[in-house]
Amino acid sequence: MTIDDFVSGFTEEPGYFNFASVGPLGRAAIEEEQAQVELLRRSRFGSLASLEDQDRRVREAVGQLIGFSSDQVVFQPNTSSGLMHAMFGITGGVLLSPAEFPSLPFAAVRAADSLSVLAPHWLDTAGGPVTPGVIRDRLTPGIVAVAVSLVDFRTGYLADIEGIRQVIGDRLLIVDAMQGFSVVDAPYEVADVIASGGQKWARAGWGTGFLALSERALDRLTPVFSGFSATDSPDLPLDGVLPPAGGAGAYSVSNPSPIDQARFAAALEEIGAVGVPAIRARLAEKVSRVIDLADEYAVPVASSRAENERAGIVVLEPAADQLTMLTASLFNHGISVTVRGGTVRLSPHVSTDEDSFDALRGAFTSYASAITV
Repeated sequence: MTIDDFVSGFTEEPGYFNFASVGPLGRAAIEEEQAQVELLRRSRFGSLASLEDQDRRVREAVGQLIGFSSDQVVFQPNTSSGLMHAMFGITGGVLLSPAEFPSLPFAAVRAADSLSVLAPHWLDTAGGPVTPGVIRDRLTPGIVAVAVSLVDFRTGYLADIEGIRQVIGDRLLIVDAMQGFSVVDAPYEVADVIASGGQKWARAGWGTGFLALSERALDRLTPVFSGFSATDSPDLPLDGVLPPAGGAGAYSVSNPSPIDQARFAAALEEIGAVGVPAIRARLAEKVSRVIDLADEYAVPVASSRAENERAGIVVLEPAADQLTMLTASLFNHGISVTVRGGTVRLSPHVSTDEDSFDALRGAFTSYASAITV
């Protein structure tokens, strides 16, 4: 599959620059869900067996994208569930920034408050990104794990997880991959815990996600929330509670939705067919166009311009008294963005078309006219 073939499967309306919030579904995901729903609707004798195969299918699709084996992957309904499993399973100190997306700090604090075996160590970055150097300076013997976002949701900064691995040594490296999974060709093999959802850049909709665990993580984590679906028994475990499964499957609570799994798998299989490097290269072009347009109209860009420090997010930070004018201009031209904390976050995808960029130019033109009046 070529990148153009891949792009042709998406038909969102022009002006959508908010993939870091949620990605409109593509044809593959929609058609897969419709097929599985129809199968369930009719429930012809013997036909539902294919639903039972979706768990294996989605774990294999995830594994192929991150370089993990399928038995190191367990389906999750979202990123937060996966991170909760990981944090509640840790004994010792965890170093992380309080400025991470709430999924990470909430999981760490909830685990600490509930079990008293995890101790959060808060990383002060002085307003900057989480880098190997900042982490190295804060490591202590009591820290057994370091948690970081692959891409920061506020700034769009792409973390150097390879460099982080080098400075933390044998400690567990926990990665919230939500803002980079499927668009960043990351060295996932250096991580021990990877959690992500499928509703943003993978464009598979809500209710989809995964948790992947290295052999080191499987050896050190405790599967605190491990339900009846999380054993090695091929049969329903009746009349007794069996021990958790030996692999990542131990981190399951109940049977997931096979329809959600199928939708996620279909989206990931297409991503695998075209290749993440091709997607990343095309997305880099779109991001550069957004930055170039912002520069043309003197809209301050606060996020990194270097390709090795960015993924799909561009952050604009106008003067405080100009923020309302900018957001109004974007709204009036039908541009979907996220406005938070005095900044405007734009996040295109490979399918962001010329009509979208024309609308963005129109919004910037209106903004520039308003502030010069």
